[in-house]
Amino acid sequence: MFKLGQRVVIVADSFEQGLPIGEHAYIIGRDRNPDSAFEWIVRVPKTDKQYPLIEADIALEEDLLKREAERVQRESLLDYALATRNEALFRQIMGIDESAAKDDESAVKETAEDFIRKVNIKAWI
Repeated sequence: MFKLGQRVVIVADSFEQGLPIGEHAYIIGRDRNPDSAFEWIVRVPKTDKQYPLIEADIALEEDLLKREAERVQRESLLDYALATRNEALFRQIMGIDESAAKDDESAVKETAEDFIRKVNIKAWI
């Protein structure tokens, strides 16, 4: 939930109003009209205009910075894991479960053994 006077960033333009995406804005009001699709009214100082928006079109600057920092950190760890050939770190970053990978390998081996067994059975017939 946003508060009045809070600084936000416009991240989308759902109703194609020609919003300045990526610009900073300040929340100046809330539209409580049940007939309106818009929830917030923001003022963009750079363009000196007011825009009615829905909540999905705006985000807090702090949240955007936090997400970007996490993305950069994950990418740098991934680059490090690939450069040092650290498979355990790579699997951890990518979210690959070790037990699932072992189960997949055993399933492949079982199917290969079953295939050989079937071929041998057919060869005897």
